[in-house]
Amino acid sequence: MGKYFGTDGFRGEANVDLTVEHAYKVGRYLGYYFSKDKEGDDRARVVIGKDTRRSSYMIEYSLVAGLTASGADVYLMHVTPTPSVSYIVRTDEFDCGIMISASHNPFYDNGIKIINSHGSKMEASVEKEIEDYIDGLIPEIPFAKRENIGRTTDYSMGRNRYIGYLMTIPTRSFKNLKVGLDCANGAASTVAKAVFDALGAKTYVINNEPDGTNINTNCGSTHIEGLQKFVVDNGLDAGFAYDGDADRCLAVDEHGKLVDGDAILYICGKYLKEKGRLNKNTVVTTVMSNLGLYKAFDTEGIDYEKTAVGDKYVYECMIDNGFILGGEQSGHIIFSKNARTGDGVLTSLKLMEVMVENKSSMSDLTRGLSIYPQLLENVRVTSKPEVMSDEDVLAAAKKVEEELGDDGRILLRESGTEPLIRVMVEAKTDELCKKYVDSVVAVIKSKGYAI
Repeated sequence: MGKYFGTDGFRGEANVDLTVEHAYKVGRYLGYYFSKDKEGDDRARVVIGKDTRRSSYMIEYSLVAGLTASGADVYLMHVTPTPSVSYIVRTDEFDCGIMISASHNPFYDNGIKIINSHGSKMEASVEKEIEDYIDGLIPEIPFAKRENIGRTTDYSMGRNRYIGYLMTIPTRSFKNLKVGLDCANGAASTVAKAVFDALGAKTYVINNEPDGTNINTNCGSTHIEGLQKFVVDNGLDAGFAYDGDADRCLAVDEHGKLVDGDAILYICGKYLKEKGRLNKNTVVTTVMSNLGLYKAFDTEGIDYEKTAVGDKYVYECMIDNGFILGGEQSGHIIFSKNARTGDGVLTSLKLMEVMVENKSSMSDLTRGLSIYPQLLENVRVTSKPEVMSDEDVLAAAKKVEEELGDDGRILLRESGTEPLIRVMVEAKTDELCKKYVDSVVAVIKSKGYAI
């Protein structure tokens, strides 16, 4: 992780940690970086999407000012999911894409995600150059002049093309299936219902009236309880909840039970194996996946890889090894034959396809998967590196690991986007999880790290 860019872009509170000046400089350097090797009438082309946060407009215009001042032409997709930007970058041959979003964070945060020309997360080396430019470690770069100043073009057609692409993926109609969608008052509001309606589902939508300040507020994948109740109350066959920029998806079965990212990997991994399409018989997970998932994969004879937390690491592992399915417990699921990043709406379509093909309910598809109780506590700290190198904290975690043995595990890690240490324990009971999490958190607090 860099000074400004974490595992999922440059993120923080708008005009506090991520200011208009930061956005302008990101635009200035990206415009320069992709324009410097152009010749003649060839110009750098950058496409931008954003979610529904009030600050997204402010950051968008700052990025546009920086990009055009450096000679790049900018194409605006407006409010649209992150995966749509990834799709359009690679299919329409843009030099790069930018998504303005803080994903599942509250509305007052925002972020800048940079996508390379292949549709995946930008290389860390380029992000480091941007950071150096922001900090004044790179000499001032030239302004474009006269006819070389960049232009801005409306590119809402890009979002429409992405919607059309999603509609082509399922091989069966969803006719007569009743589906609930929680759009988190975010970017999915522009896409999800249109796709499900076109595929024949009876679509029931909640939280699709964004006002700039209600994104992720008591809704979406971070507050699944609203969708759980909605599915049960309306007798729906399934429900899907997205986050602010719609790059993740969690599901709910017909009984209102959560189907998280691990369960989605189990359902899709098992289905692909049965169809003979699970390349190299392997699913890519992160270290946050539940122990129960691995035991279920062992039973099904499915191999797995573990990466660091972050869908960029999942994708890198998939591409390096030729795997086609991977993801995170949080709902970032990657189907590499269809996308280069997590895609919430695509994930929900894939789950629906398994339901239709197998003529099964969502609850039937999760049989064989027993999730271990898990407790995660986020501790806001003064210094993440100091906590992660403290001998007493590490000793406390080691003691928990030894006591759990093969019947559970502990994971101590830094947040990639916030000043948090995450303490996670899986064990046979909720009581054991709480006991062991509390023991480690107590040490962190006793050493004076907690804020």
